[in-house]
Amino acid sequence: MTSLLSFNKIQPPALGKLVTILSIDGGGIRGIIPATILDFLESELQKLDGKDARIADYFDIVAGTSTGGLVTAMLTAPDANNRPLYAAKDIVPFYQKHGSYIFPKKGGIIGSVENTLVQVGNPKYDGKYLHKLIRDNLGKTRLHDTLTNVVIPTFDIKNLQPTIFSSFETKNSPALDALLSDICISTSAAPTYFPAHYFTNDDGSGNISEFNLIDGGVAANNPALIAVGEIMKQVYRKDPNLFPMKPMDCSKLLVVSLSTGSAKQEQKYTAEMAASWGLFGWLIQGHSTPILEVFTQASKDMVDYFLSIVFQARHSEENYLRIEDDSLVGPNASVDVSTKQNLDELAQIGQKLLKGSSSRVDLLTGVSVPAVDGGTNEDALIKFAKILSDEQKLRRSNAATQNNSDT
Repeated sequence: MTSLLSFNKIQPPALGKLVTILSIDGGGIRGIIPATILDFLESELQKLDGKDARIADYFDIVAGTSTGGLVTAMLTAPDANNRPLYAAKDIVPFYQKHGSYIFPKKGGIIGSVENTLVQVGNPKYDGKYLHKLIRDNLGKTRLHDTLTNVVIPTFDIKNLQPTIFSSFETKNSPALDALLSDICISTSAAPTYFPAHYFTNDDGSGNISEFNLIDGGVAANNPALIAVGEIMKQVYRKDPNLFPMKPMDCSKLLVVSLSTGSAKQEQKYTAEMAASWGLFGWLIQGHSTPILEVFTQASKDMVDYFLSIVFQARHSEENYLRIEDDSLVGPNASVDVSTKQNLDELAQIGQKLLKGSSSRVDLLTGVSVPAVDGGTNEDALIKFAKILSDEQKLRRSNAATQNNSDT
């Protein structure tokens, strides 16, 4: 199929009708689940616009935390031909190839005891393989080089506040225009799993900024709200690349938010279990780190709840798609079990999720329920792919008309 679009850098929203947002949660090895969803979405876009179509060609902003930040970089960093470094179909194989090296395990009872002892006194993993992998892939690419706007949250433990790396801020705050590799290493530095990341960055005027960063998931495991906030900030600043819109005008926003899944209800902890936990108990329970799990789960659910309220209140619920599986059990619910069996099962979970009913938060209970007449997640993504394709065609048509009138 011949492409109907010329795949250069995405045209600005001012030439269209929507602002398009993709958000990817954190979740370690469970990043395979949203990667499977993205593979399907990109394949649908390719059916409409040709085999060269990529996710970065359709979203004005891609936001990702932790493993979602890594996926964000893979989808938006340029290769030698100024096209995305990875196609969506390549991300699951990436996890399957490197997962067991990023999260190495020592087998047997002795290995299990040794892993536990190491985790008590040090990060569970030294991160050397992951850091080299990220640097080898991203090289000298900086935040401003991405093919569309990106937002990747981290948390500065020296200042005790989030540090949000946003493409929109590279001109206003040049110190944030860091190497994309440093940003990805930082956002993936989950407490107890990987070491915190320190680096410095020159703002171009000789001023050096220091960063002492850990995983952004402690503040924003679901970065969708940050992405929406970045758009609202640019509207307030009257950015010419955006059309005039009222704050939180959800009819002008199109949001696809992808979760990495969560444990099935009966697999979660109880007050009876946690009542006897001290520091050690909150840090280690089987394959999990409860204290981190609680923070990250609460963060992403609150974001989904808030956005669901706003979109439904503005009668724009059809513009917000959240895809999540809250029925993970055993190793599937872990962030670092990297056996071949678990990697394969996570990919299967992603495929099964596509066939499942699309859902929406019930505002009375706060629980996700099947959307009325919503069809499957596949149906919803096919619908969104058509909207995304039409939006880009409109922008390019308007850009061509504008250029002709200028000449």
